[in-house]
Amino acid sequence: MNRSILIVICDFLLLSLLTFSTDINRMADENTRPPVNVAVATNDVAETGKDLAAVMKLALEEERRGHVQLQQQLAAARDTANQRQAQLNAREQENQQLQQQFAAARTNLETLNRQLQDTSAQAQQKLAATAAEAQRQSELAAALRQQLDQLTRSNLLAQAEKQKLAQQLQLSEVEKRAAAERAAMMQQEVQAERTENAKLAEGFKSLATNSSQLTQEIRANTPLAPNTIFSEFVSNRIGADFLAERSGILGMNSSKSAEAKTVLVTDGTNTYALCHVQDTPLKLWDPGTDWDSLTGTLAANAARVAVRSLSFHQADPRVVMMPVSPAEVRQLGGRVYRISSDPYKFQDAVLVGADAGYYGECNFQIDLNTPKYVKLDRSLLRGLFGKFNPSRGDLVFSRTGELLGIMVNSTYCLMIHNFAAGATIQFGPDVRSEHTGSTLSQLYFNVFNMPLRLQ
Repeated sequence: MNRSILIVICDFLLLSLLTFSTDINRMADENTRPPVNVAVATNDVAETGKDLAAVMKLALEEERRGHVQLQQQLAAARDTANQRQAQLNAREQENQQLQQQFAAARTNLETLNRQLQDTSAQAQQKLAATAAEAQRQSELAAALRQQLDQLTRSNLLAQAEKQKLAQQLQLSEVEKRAAAERAAMMQQEVQAERTENAKLAEGFKSLATNSSQLTQEIRANTPLAPNTIFSEFVSNRIGADFLAERSGILGMNSSKSAEAKTVLVTDGTNTYALCHVQDTPLKLWDPGTDWDSLTGTLAANAARVAVRSLSFHQADPRVVMMPVSPAEVRQLGGRVYRISSDPYKFQDAVLVGADAGYYGECNFQIDLNTPKYVKLDRSLLRGLFGKFNPSRGDLVFSRTGELLGIMVNSTYCLMIHNFAAGATIQFGPDVRSEHTGSTLSQLYFNVFNMPLRLQ
């Protein structure tokens, strides 16, 4: 039964009992009106009972319907359970059949394995017998082949002996003919050797005559190693010392000294010591300095000679030249470098820092706008000794050991083709008549008017 219906029924019974007890109490207190109250109470109890019976009937009917539904559900559940049981029984039967089939298959597999083992054993026995038979046949064939080879060799030896005898006869005849031919050829060779000796004698005479020229050509076309060029420079460099003096303010003596390292260079006729003007006390500027006294010396080992004059190169006054006589050259000793006759023979050159003591390989490019100069290719510098940082005053040698030029700045090198001078200043204890100030000022403007890349 539904719980809510039971609650309603209980509440209704409780209200009925309360109402019934109240009516009885009133009948006891009010004696004057019992009939009416009893009649009313009787009618109410009768109606209440009817309602209760109706409710109970409805509840019972609902309970009966629920019971019927439960029976139907139970029947459906039994049917489902029966169906599942039937399915399980069928599956169990299938499993039993599969197990029986698996057992039969295993029995067949074991039988087949036994048969396979038996067959394999028989096959191995047959294979062993076959291998033994093949070995026996092979040994028999080898023995027959050996006998055949022996017979063949004996036949071949007999044939070879016959051929050898025939060849020896042929060789003897050929040797006779060759001996006769060699005798004739030897006579011809003797005659040819006599003729060749006469030609060689004449060639030797001409070779001795041209040996000096060949030596010079070989030297001119054989590039020297940068180490060799630098080593020769170190052995043959000379030092140049300069001292410039003038009267200063209030009669004070203002002097300036400088030192440089350089080499002697010749064009075949004249010899000069070259350096950069910045390595001397003279300075190209406007206004130039009027010096009262200019002295200098060139030194090599223990020998010293005086500087008589200083000339400024006509192509670029930053390159200065000091003449040296043949007697002074012999006094100073060492090698006198020649001006490069073909500066474009080799792509690279050797740059030597005369004062800094470094050297290295470098490439120079031809600049059509500055035909008297070559441009240093700084992207291909390769220093070999010292802190390699090319700058003005460095000497540039060709790969044949000749002087190619002097760096006028850190990028451009003036090629020395001659010793043409643009101006000359004489050295001595009194050079006031030289008016060095005006000369230096004029040379400064010559450099100032050059293209900016050359300054």
